[in-house]
Amino acid sequence: MTIEVVTTEVEIEKEINFKLFHVYIASHLGGDFFSITLSCPPSNSIFLPHCKPKPAFIPVKPIYWLICLLFIPKLLFAQYSVTDTTVTDQNRTFKYESLIIPAALITYGVVGLNNPQIQEWDQDINAKYSKQGKHKGMVDEYLQYTPAASVYALNAFGVEGKHRFKERTVILGTAAILAGVPVTILKNQRTVIRPNGKNAFSFPSGHTTLAFLGAEFLHQEYKDVSIWYGIAGYTVATLTGLYRVYNNNHWFSDVVAGAGIGILATKIAYWVYPLIENVLFKKKEQLSGIAAPFYNGYEFGAVASFRW
Repeated sequence: MTIEVVTTEVEIEKEINFKLFHVYIASHLGGDFFSITLSCPPSNSIFLPHCKPKPAFIPVKPIYWLICLLFIPKLLFAQYSVTDTTVTDQNRTFKYESLIIPAALITYGVVGLNNPQIQEWDQDINAKYSKQGKHKGMVDEYLQYTPAASVYALNAFGVEGKHRFKERTVILGTAAILAGVPVTILKNQRTVIRPNGKNAFSFPSGHTTLAFLGAEFLHQEYKDVSIWYGIAGYTVATLTGLYRVYNNNHWFSDVVAGAGIGILATKIAYWVYPLIENVLFKKKEQLSGIAAPFYNGYEFGAVASFRW
């Protein structure tokens, strides 16, 4: 086997002679075009510009034809996808000051578990604003889903947000997991009895968590379109929390803690999404090419060219 490298109008050029066939490879200027030629039987540099083929006819054994025919179907293609494993340098800077509000809300709720003053405020708010089981409404059962659902509704009506369907769904799912795990763990501790006395799953408010998770999701997707989308989402989330107190299902501190967990989960989901995307959804680009058989009176084979 011999390998010859020649500097011509192409960027990289290699020629390889095997016992059964000849291979010529060239990477053209610009780095976005690549060609490869396979011929049977081998000869002396017949494809390089400065070389001339031998004028004598070279007899071809049937085994050479068979080998070349096996290669040609592999090369005859129009287009296929290849994975680009290059990791894009994305901005993953997390603004820690954005944690102040959700952290403060969560802290208020957690401290309230053993703080007599906060517990007294919970009792006063419940006595003044809760209907104590009278004229209860079901509005909060639907409001909790409204902010997150609004993102998909807006996109369906042509108001595009920051991410496409797959991307925003992954972000929303990540936020739901980040919020659902601590809420489930805290509820199962059964440390707080609901104001209506039904069970001890009062802390924190799951409805409020989901509502504020969706509100932050709506805000993040549409803050570059209009600030009013986020304001509307947070208004609906706040109404959800107030209705949980109004319907005597939660103490005020339960609602405050749930709001903080929902906001924090969504912020973290947006922060870690570039990492998830690079691991699970590596970008793909299209590679186009053409291939064809040839016979020049001395040799036969196939040639293929790729462009990306």
